[in-house]
Amino acid sequence: MKRALTIAALALLAACSQQDQAPAAPAQAGKGPPPPPPYQMRPEAPGGNRLAGGDGKTLFEVHCGYCHLTGGMGTNLLTKQRMMAGEPPEKGLLANRTDLTADYVKQVVRMGKNAMPPQTRVDLTDAELDAVASYLGKAK
Repeated sequence: MKRALTIAALALLAACSQQDQAPAAPAQAGKGPPPPPPYQMRPEAPGGNRLAGGDGKTLFEVHCGYCHLTGGMGTNLLTKQRMMAGEPPEKGLLANRTDLTADYVKQVVRMGKNAMPPQTRVDLTDAELDAVASYLGKAK
């Protein structure tokens, strides 16, 4: 009986050691994890006086990019709305829109719209909002 238990234990150990030597998955030599989505790769906020404004594109990416760059919730919702209106999916990105006016952008930012909460003057100063509205407001 003792001999049978010893043989069974050795067989079990041999089976376990063979499972540990399973074929390895193909190595991703130096590739690492995939890059984060664009809305997480926003530029660093510009330094200096926020009351002086700045580059509208950079400010848009910094302050609005969480939702309005590719893959963001706002872009996904706007893409769905634009497609239901018969427009191409590219129009879901605010930077691709040509029907927005600067005044409309300012109103939506300050008042909010649907799932978008209002942005205060602490979130985005008036000078920064003017720069962002000029960048996005391509309609006359």
